[in-house]
Amino acid sequence: MAAAARSLAGVEVPVLGSDKVQWIELAVPSSASSALAPQVPSQSVSGAALTPRDAAGCHAVEEGETKTYLIWRFHKDSPNTLEVIEVISCNGFPQTGLRLVFQDALCPSTYLCKNVIRSGSGSENSYSLYGLTVSGVAYLLNLRKSFPYISGSNFPQSDYREFNVVSPAQVTAMAVTSACLATGYQDGVVRCFQFGILDPDAPGFVFELRDDVGIGRLWNFVSRGKAVAAVQDMAICEVCERKLSFVLHADGFLRMWDLASHTKLAGYNTFSHELEGSKPTRLWVSEVDYDANIISLAVLHGQFLVSDIEVIVVYHFGFDAEDNVQVSSKPSIQSIRLEEGKLIDLKFCGGKLWILKGDGSMLYDLSQYDFETEDTSVYGLQEDFVAEQLFQSSEHALDDLLWTDHSVLSSMKDQDANFVSSIFLRRLLQPGIYHTSALRATLLEHKKYISEYEFHSLTLDGLKKEIFAIMEGEGTANNTVATVHFWKSFCTQFLHHWCQYSAPYAVFVDASMDVVGLIRKNSISLFRSLEGIEQLIYGFSDEFHNRRSSWTQDKDIDSELLLEMLRCMSYISHQLGGAASALYYESVVNPVTSSEDILSQLLKIIEYGYSSSMTPLIQQIGIDATWTSQQTAHRSQRKFAVDMLISLNSLCSRATNWAGVLDTIEKFLTYLDLHSTIKTVDSKSIYNVNSVLLIQATSQVARVMFETAFDSLLLLRYLINISAQVNLPQVDKNRIKVKLIPAIQEVIIKWLVIHFMGTVPTTQQSLEDFGSRLSLLNIGTKMVRPWNGKLGSADFTLACLLEFPNSLEGLEVLDSTSLPDLSKLNQLVHNFCSSFSSSFTVVEHTTSNLIIELASLLLHHGQYVASENLFVIMDHYSRSRKHSISTQISDGELSACHHLLGYCLVLSQSTLQGVPKEQKLHESLCSFFRAASGAESPKYLKNLSFQTGFQYPEECESGAIWKLHYYQWAMRLFEQYGASEGACEFALAALEQVDEVLKNSNNALPEYETVRGQLWANVFRFSLDLKHYRDAYCAIISNPDDESRYICLRRFVIVLCENCATKVACDGGLPFVGLLEKVEQELVWKAERSDVFAKPNIYKLLYAFEANQNNWRKAAGYMYRYSIRLKKEANLDGSHQYSSVLQERLTALSSSINALQQVDHAYAWMESQSGNDHTNYQMSPNKRPRIVLSKISSDSNEASGINCAVDIEMLEKEYILTKAQHILSLVSSKFKFSGKQMLVNLVDILIEENMYDMAFTIIVNFWKGTKLQWELERAFVAISQKCCSNRVGPTVIVSNVDTNNHLLGYSEEETYSEGKIIASSNFHKIPGTDHWETLEQYLEKYRKLHRRLPIIVAETFLHTDPQIELPLWLVHMFKGGGKVSWSMTGQEPDPATLFRLYVDYGRLAEATNMLLEYLDLFSSMRTTDLINRKRMTATWFPYMTIERLWYQLEEMRKSCHMVDDCDRLKKMLQEALMKHLQQVQIDSEDAIAAASASKMQS
Repeated sequence: MAAAARSLAGVEVPVLGSDKVQWIELAVPSSASSALAPQVPSQSVSGAALTPRDAAGCHAVEEGETKTYLIWRFHKDSPNTLEVIEVISCNGFPQTGLRLVFQDALCPSTYLCKNVIRSGSGSENSYSLYGLTVSGVAYLLNLRKSFPYISGSNFPQSDYREFNVVSPAQVTAMAVTSACLATGYQDGVVRCFQFGILDPDAPGFVFELRDDVGIGRLWNFVSRGKAVAAVQDMAICEVCERKLSFVLHADGFLRMWDLASHTKLAGYNTFSHELEGSKPTRLWVSEVDYDANIISLAVLHGQFLVSDIEVIVVYHFGFDAEDNVQVSSKPSIQSIRLEEGKLIDLKFCGGKLWILKGDGSMLYDLSQYDFETEDTSVYGLQEDFVAEQLFQSSEHALDDLLWTDHSVLSSMKDQDANFVSSIFLRRLLQPGIYHTSALRATLLEHKKYISEYEFHSLTLDGLKKEIFAIMEGEGTANNTVATVHFWKSFCTQFLHHWCQYSAPYAVFVDASMDVVGLIRKNSISLFRSLEGIEQLIYGFSDEFHNRRSSWTQDKDIDSELLLEMLRCMSYISHQLGGAASALYYESVVNPVTSSEDILSQLLKIIEYGYSSSMTPLIQQIGIDATWTSQQTAHRSQRKFAVDMLISLNSLCSRATNWAGVLDTIEKFLTYLDLHSTIKTVDSKSIYNVNSVLLIQATSQVARVMFETAFDSLLLLRYLINISAQVNLPQVDKNRIKVKLIPAIQEVIIKWLVIHFMGTVPTTQQSLEDFGSRLSLLNIGTKMVRPWNGKLGSADFTLACLLEFPNSLEGLEVLDSTSLPDLSKLNQLVHNFCSSFSSSFTVVEHTTSNLIIELASLLLHHGQYVASENLFVIMDHYSRSRKHSISTQISDGELSACHHLLGYCLVLSQSTLQGVPKEQKLHESLCSFFRAASGAESPKYLKNLSFQTGFQYPEECESGAIWKLHYYQWAMRLFEQYGASEGACEFALAALEQVDEVLKNSNNALPEYETVRGQLWANVFRFSLDLKHYRDAYCAIISNPDDESRYICLRRFVIVLCENCATKVACDGGLPFVGLLEKVEQELVWKAERSDVFAKPNIYKLLYAFEANQNNWRKAAGYMYRYSIRLKKEANLDGSHQYSSVLQERLTALSSSINALQQVDHAYAWMESQSGNDHTNYQMSPNKRPRIVLSKISSDSNEASGINCAVDIEMLEKEYILTKAQHILSLVSSKFKFSGKQMLVNLVDILIEENMYDMAFTIIVNFWKGTKLQWELERAFVAISQKCCSNRVGPTVIVSNVDTNNHLLGYSEEETYSEGKIIASSNFHKIPGTDHWETLEQYLEKYRKLHRRLPIIVAETFLHTDPQIELPLWLVHMFKGGGKVSWSMTGQEPDPATLFRLYVDYGRLAEATNMLLEYLDLFSSMRTTDLINRKRMTATWFPYMTIERLWYQLEEMRKSCHMVDDCDRLKKMLQEALMKHLQQVQIDSEDAIAAASASKMQS
């Protein structure tokens, strides 16, 4: 229950937004202060006016029917700065204020009034401000209304005056009234300046007030009489249109002066025996009571010698105003002793004295002293409310929360920590608690640096994220106990900063309107009195339980029973602490857990105590502290059980039976409930200071009522649970269950909704919500909302959006320029609460109607999350009554609820991600389908078209047609907010309604056939957005509209390609019946119009697509087309590596070859044409195929655009060429081919790069016959030349390879890395230690194709290096590979050929030795082989070459070169030849003889 520890007469109501004033800073120049040395008086000699302190004040300025409150503030830490705020209560609180910066420190007092300077510019529209610096310079400033100044500039010189009031004595006090500035000095003199009326040089501008004038003054000086004490404080008051000055001197003597006649009216010594040892410090004067002819003065006495207390003494002086004002010298006296704390401010108002004091530790107290009754009433300050809401009101408040939370939320596991955090965040960011400076300072203490600009730019959601980030950084986000301790520390720091930044400065009053307010360091607030049941609740405590409230005396209720019942409720409230209502409130608004579960767990705590599972607590606070807390809780539980039993039995005894107790409770509930009294629907929007105060006060009342009703609910539920112990009859038990509990639950919900509306800040509308933003522009209307631009502000709550009924009693107070007084604010709250529900609907009031209308209003202003919360509250209300929601409200209301709830969920899910987004989408789907199922849905939803935008034709003939329009609207709504899944569901639902319409119609309805096609197209689109490709394709084939179907098909292909989901189209899972050709055409269309390097590759998709259909020729053709485009476009695209392009071409050609190999050999070919041979149709004339024209034509057929047949052999050749280019590109980036390369040149380059396999592969595949032999010879010549380390010059056998005309080199930036070149080169080299082994291997392999290859190699060696020694393996090839030979002739290569080469290249010694070798073999033939030698033409030697050898030896000898060697060779040659010729002659003769003998025999 909201009972306080002490009885309260009223509470503080903060003016929201008063802490966010932006200051216009102006510098006030001074010519007088610059000429004087600043005088800062010491504390010992300074009076009240010069004592440095925080000070503030308020002056009400009336001009006609407009009243303006001018509020000013001094800050002790900035003594030369004065802040001024202009407040008109019928307008919103000003966003800007004026900050005046003086050159010297100011006296902490000032005065503002109507303008008295009539010479400055704009003087008729300004205020006058009087001020005095401690250096003695008085200022009179002309402040223009609304402060149209530029921050950072100087105050206009034409709008201010200054005057030096310094005298030989120091200024100690000052008082100001309109056109008069009075200063008191240390010598006791008072000087008055007619500032603003007369010129300083005019007579009468200044005059003095003294006791000793003329001869008396001289006599006092001669006799050295007692001097007048220094002026301590001063005040000026107007009595009967005459200005009186009251002067308090340091010796306690009080003098009263008439400023008009300059005469002293009276004097009085304020000291008495009771005040002995004290010192008077400050003076206040009340307004004049003309009824009693009394004027009251209050003097503060402090600095007692024996104690540190302060005493306020009030003097009531009578006066006579018949002729001249005569003041009585014997006042009546009342003393008020301040036992604790020091006085901060004091104000008179209507026979009462308002006293503000503080104890120096940021604890403050405001009380009201009634002079007539001498009673003191206490008013609750905002510090107490903030501390209570943040569980800082007592030492054990957070311990109660920790234990309660641990016992109640133990079953929630992962969500309990978030649930606890949501409680604190909701309260921390609640208007009246939330404070920007305090929260930023708290964040900085947690090492979360954030600049002031960044902090002010954060939304409330952004602030929550920052706080959660701190929790995660400290590791307390997932543990409930750690979370509570984090919030304990956080809230303690926040409360400290809140009190620091919101320190009370002064009380301000408007006596004419009985308005009392409080000026804080950076905010303003008003006070309201507690009346009625709120006074009873706040006034009840153990200390005052015997005091009967005046409220109960006028009601038909037994006060004794009521007080006893309140005592029982207070027992429960104290046992559970403030955590119980907080947990229940959060469970209703934020249904992470069931509120019924929370309530059941709380009742278990009341009956059996807290949970016995202490492991989490032990881990956090230690075993000793946990054990101590557990024992304390057990003792408290036992005491509670005994006290409750005693109180309940006493309650029953006083009522004689339980029926009487329940009657009292039922009557009490009627006063807690809302009562509608206003039936009009006319209303208007009001947003000003008064309406803000009303809403804030209403939220305070709603909180008290909610907590009281909740405590009543706990009491009744507890009474049922212990019915056996208290002898509760079954009849009364049933009465509680059936009647009282449902009534209490309805009261709880009503006050909870009011509190929710009054405390939850609005959210700024998202940029995407164009409709709501457009509606807020009010296009076509003259209405301007007074709160425009306030949405999203932390101090602008949901209730500010409400409109006030024109018949609301007290509405004129809201429009008044005066602030509401203490009692009128309560009356406004009562009337506003009464009209809260009835102002929204003209039908019979129900909770559902209230929430529907509130949600509609919030939706209209874009408050979707708040609207959703309202429906969550209504759902809780329905479930709490244990009835189906349909039994509580009508079918139409039910549909309206679901419709609005679904709309809220759709809009709120757009900012979520993951599981929360999916949950809201699912709930919104269910809500819309339920809304459409109601029989009265069309009627009720029609009234909500303005809020949600759902409209439908009036001529809907059937429910199916209405549902069709509804589902289409829902589909578009989900689509608008990016929820494709929901949009798809409603598109399908609309299709069902189309079928229903067509089924029930006897006539053809072509317009619905068109709608069917459109809906299927939407289903396709939404399925595609969700990547449900199979569902999207099914929507395509289901679409009856051919044109729409083909458009969707094209989009389907495009999206599959963009999302890399092309596998769907070729895995055989989609039924292409009837659309196979179209699908293929779309794929071809996409392929030809896409970049050849795009991912995924459409040509590969076409290959897979055709392969899946066993169309191998088409598959091969698409891949070949792909290779052609790569060949054309690669040279023009510098963004891709050439080797990767070639590798891609190899893959494409290989795929084409493999595809054609699957076809019968007779059909293994395909057609190819340069250009776009595959796209013989064009559905989109604006989208042309990508045709890249190369500068070098790749083929004559392609250049001419003539169709040609391409078979496997041609593909293989293309593959080989591409492979060669790819290998070269890997070896070095210098080799980049453009256009068609000559094969000869390509082979030469391959050989040059040691790519022999590829070179010979090209030779063998591209040449036949003699051309093949010629190319082989060229290749082996090149290889042979590489084997020779000493070349004498260019060969004449092979023409030089000129690669400059055919190769393009890369720049240095485009070359490959060195490691890649080496690796690639090694990979393509033939295994072997050097070129000789390589030559031997390839010569052995390819001489079968051309037997002259060894001759070419040997001749190349000898030509390149005449001195080279031919390798042995090559010589063996000429000699037959080790076979026995008796001659030098035979098939090439033969020994005769080698012998001829020796002779041709001057290798005479080798030639001679070789000839001698074979001559010797011829002569040394075995006997068995003689017959072969003697055959006709069986042996042959190259005699012509032998003759050339002999000739060359002769020539060499003649040239005198190697004469001895030549002679030796000739001698050997001659001997061998002679022997050989002789042998030949003999063999010839034997052959002739043998031939003759054979002939004779025959």
